[in-house]
Amino acid sequence: MSDILTVDAVSKTYASGLKALEHIDLNIRRGEIFALLGPNGAGKTTLISIICGIVNASGGSVHVGGHDIVRDWRAAREMIGLVPQELTTDAFETVLATVTYSRGLFGKPANPAHVERVLRSLSLWEKRSSKIMTLSGGMKRRLLIAKALSHEPQVLFLDEPTAGVDVTLRRDMWALVSELRQTGVTVILTTHYIEEAEEMADRIGVINKGRLILVEEKAALMHKLGRKQLTLALQQPLDAPPALPGVPSNALSLAKDGHELVYTYDRDLEQAGMAGFLQALDQAGIHFKDLHTTQSSLEDIFVSLVQGSAEGAAA
Repeated sequence: MSDILTVDAVSKTYASGLKALEHIDLNIRRGEIFALLGPNGAGKTTLISIICGIVNASGGSVHVGGHDIVRDWRAAREMIGLVPQELTTDAFETVLATVTYSRGLFGKPANPAHVERVLRSLSLWEKRSSKIMTLSGGMKRRLLIAKALSHEPQVLFLDEPTAGVDVTLRRDMWALVSELRQTGVTVILTTHYIEEAEEMADRIGVINKGRLILVEEKAALMHKLGRKQLTLALQQPLDAPPALPGVPSNALSLAKDGHELVYTYDRDLEQAGMAGFLQALDQAGIHFKDLHTTQSSLEDIFVSLVQGSAEGAAA
């Protein structure tokens, strides 16, 4: 799969001396959904703003569809749609007029059929004659997406697209993003809702303190960094975790005043390792009456990565 977006050694240092981004290298594949995760102030919005031509980079280069965003800025920006965090709209304009106007800003000829398709896909067609000031917050968020799609971009940036919307609308937007990908649009989203990335993304990037910590296929990331826990309800409580052959001592812990034994293990040990662990328990005379497993979510992995990068930077 070819790359539609290439970020090469991009850095940003503001006049105050703040380093917002440090040597970011990133390739986005055509037609994928890429989730960029990071805590507040990590540099997510700065990176998107540079790619979209809103903020100038201090160093490095960006190409969209082969177009340099500085030397060939008009062609590059025509390929990009941006849905910002802020609900910035003309309160006294109508829905239809503002989306039509947004299309014209990119030099696109009038296409009422396309505008109608976009508004219908976002459940805004019935509101086409309404003034923006009368819309709910969720509808205004949809309107921003409609404006971004008005000129038929090939790359769509969604900066916190579901911030402040209810769960139902969030699910609707997830469905819309999946539909966009099916039409060939490349989607790059930043989000604080880890479940969004877990639900939709093909690949995930984690950024913290202006540095790109990791870029990985979602499934591979969860397999590589994910952990599983086996919790056993013991027939007799223990005073301390047992020493079992072949089982690292830090993999075992007690819960509920010794009535539960918790075994934390890598997913790769799930088959052969689990049989050996249960056999070792039996040989040690430790018996259980019930068991259940849990596995780490993407949120657990994200927190672990961010904490690890912060500790590394401090060292």
